[in-house]
Amino acid sequence: MAEGRKIVTTNRKARHDYEILDTLEAGLALMGSEIKSIRAGHVNLRESYVQPRDGELWLVNAHIAAYDQAGIYGHEPLRPRKLLLHRREIERLLSRVQEKGLTIIPLQMYLTRGIAKVEIAVARGKRQYDKRESLRARDSQRQIERTLRERDR
Repeated sequence: MAEGRKIVTTNRKARHDYEILDTLEAGLALMGSEIKSIRAGHVNLRESYVQPRDGELWLVNAHIAAYDQAGIYGHEPLRPRKLLLHRREIERLLSRVQEKGLTIIPLQMYLTRGIAKVEIAVARGKRQYDKRESLRARDSQRQIERTLRERDR
């Protein structure tokens, strides 16, 4: 873990449903009430994804809960949020997504020196049998570690 990084939320289902090919850090264009809610940890990335629009990338369906103290000046919890990336990074990601079956998903959201960042990944969806194979491999690895620990006692 990098120095000064506080992980706010992790999209645990992403690593189960997708094969991660490449990761990248992106900033977020947020309103004041959104950053306050993120610092309080009221974020859910479960059903979110990244969508290209007009040469920009947008984080869609990420739920950042309404900040109570904002009153009528608060934000819409599910509004699309612009990702802050360099033009070359956006073009590289968009060219990769043109390949069949690839998508961009958020893996985790964290704070670095008080600034909200999101780790996004180019990913390929796993088939059902791939998911079962991953579970089988993880279970067998746990069993091996368990036997080694018992043997060392």
